[in-house]
Amino acid sequence: MERILKRLKENAEVADVFTERTTICLIQAENKKIEKATAGRDSGVGMRVLKDKKTVYGFTNDINPSRLEELADFLSKEKKHKTQSFSMREWNVSTPVKIPPWDVNFKEKVNIVQRAQEVAWKKSKYVRQVKVLYREVLRDFSIYSSLGCVINEKQIRILFYVQVVTEKNGVLQTGYEPIGITGGLELFEDVFPEEVAERAVERALKMLFASPAPTGTMPVVLSGEAGGTMIHEAIGHGLEADLALEGLSVYANKLGEQVASPLITVIDDPTLPKQFGSYAYDDEGVKAKKTILIENGVLKNYLFNLEYAYKNGTESNGHGRRQSYRFKPIPRMANTYVAPGKHSPSEIIRQVERGLFVKKMGGGQVNTVNGDFVFEANEAYLIEKGEVGKPVRGAILVGNGPKVLASIPMVGNDLHFGIGTCGKDGQLVPVGDGQPTLLIPEIVVGGTH
Repeated sequence: MERILKRLKENAEVADVFTERTTICLIQAENKKIEKATAGRDSGVGMRVLKDKKTVYGFTNDINPSRLEELADFLSKEKKHKTQSFSMREWNVSTPVKIPPWDVNFKEKVNIVQRAQEVAWKKSKYVRQVKVLYREVLRDFSIYSSLGCVINEKQIRILFYVQVVTEKNGVLQTGYEPIGITGGLELFEDVFPEEVAERAVERALKMLFASPAPTGTMPVVLSGEAGGTMIHEAIGHGLEADLALEGLSVYANKLGEQVASPLITVIDDPTLPKQFGSYAYDDEGVKAKKTILIENGVLKNYLFNLEYAYKNGTESNGHGRRQSYRFKPIPRMANTYVAPGKHSPSEIIRQVERGLFVKKMGGGQVNTVNGDFVFEANEAYLIEKGEVGKPVRGAILVGNGPKVLASIPMVGNDLHFGIGTCGKDGQLVPVGDGQPTLLIPEIVVGGTH
């Protein structure tokens, strides 16, 4: 690999070789039985050269040495620079694991899925569909970089979720509850599969018997338990360097400017233990580090990979990520969150005479160019006279990311994380997102009432 790297470097300012071996185990239950139980492996090599502020990338799953040399020659076929020598230092890191998944019998993993499925079906007569998924990904990769490093990292992630559909008189409601970890099966020491199933069913039942959500402009309290979906979508993507530097973000050319309330600090930290988006080195061999994006409302930084750091004349802050060796690394979030404030959640709720309390966010869309967003609330309640009241269903939040950020007058002293799989440019990567309880003094709520 080092010989191939030197060949690539002959025609590039920066070059790297990415090798990957991934093993995936997936168990899925649906229709009261195990529908899928699969395991598979994939391996290959990706090669990249950065030259003249452009990227040339190629990959192959044929790891025959002659095939790799052929790919390297193709990527560096233009006029060559003078051969440069560089020294290499090597680091080996691995995800800390208490209960390695490879030490656990496959039948025991199937049993985890069956336990959750059985509880969900027995919980209520209104349950019509239950889907349970267990997925473990063991990712073993190496990065050979002309910057002078060889990084060998073993990453282990486990995702588990329960999705329940309830029905009454033709009305359908869905409850979804995921848990995940960068780590092993110690995931189920803190939360049992049965608990995940119960949460999913309870959410679906609450919304099944809920009243229609009100509509209009009103205060909204986003619970810390809501997950950081809004932060991830409405703010985080706009702070990725490719979008920001190419003018596709509402935060473009605003470094050093006040873009949010002085109470708001936004951080992305891949080094957080066990969080779903964590890693030791990014997919370019840059050491992961905590990056403050917005501090006391002031825009401080973007999320950089090597390519956009090179274009911007700065350094990468370790956010170059890729789905696999088949893709080039691009700027991506890892664990993005709003830092906690000083107010208790109950104190924030007491400030609202009438409004909406969102306990769990759903999916949504955002236009990164202008910051406009639309999000669903999967679990929401009315706030009346400073107290959380009856559940309501069908609530939709419509607003603008920068305007919402600028208006927030209270930030909770709690902090909760959600997990997800983020899609961008055809690539999927695991992420975490978090927030404390937040008061939005005014936002448009769409509903059916």
